[in-house]
Amino acid sequence: MNQLDTTPESRMWAMIAHLSALAGFVIPFGNILGPLIVWLVKKDEMSFVNDQGKEALNFNISMTIYMLVSGALIFVLIGIPLLVILGIAWLILVILAAVKANEGTAYRYPLTLRLVN
Repeated sequence: MNQLDTTPESRMWAMIAHLSALAGFVIPFGNILGPLIVWLVKKDEMSFVNDQGKEALNFNISMTIYMLVSGALIFVLIGIPLLVILGIAWLILVILAAVKANEGTAYRYPLTLRLVN
């Protein structure tokens, strides 16, 4: 991976890219729209934001897919515990990624489909 700029401003925007996923609590699919908007606006200006914005976007797209599949599995009763586990894991990982980005560390989410390159 190329050397990423980790200026205070780029670290702040990378953190915002991760935390903007919390918009999903207010806006349908806000967990995808938040990171997408931050990434599209800042990707050409800061390489660290480009990297972390894509990471946040990929993770939230992946989690949305996992949640939809878990929602369909409610009919066989395994979907309810899966939704709870995924929701808790999502919240913890988003906060952890935001903290790491603020420290200037490029964070990689586990179980992420790399859809946006």
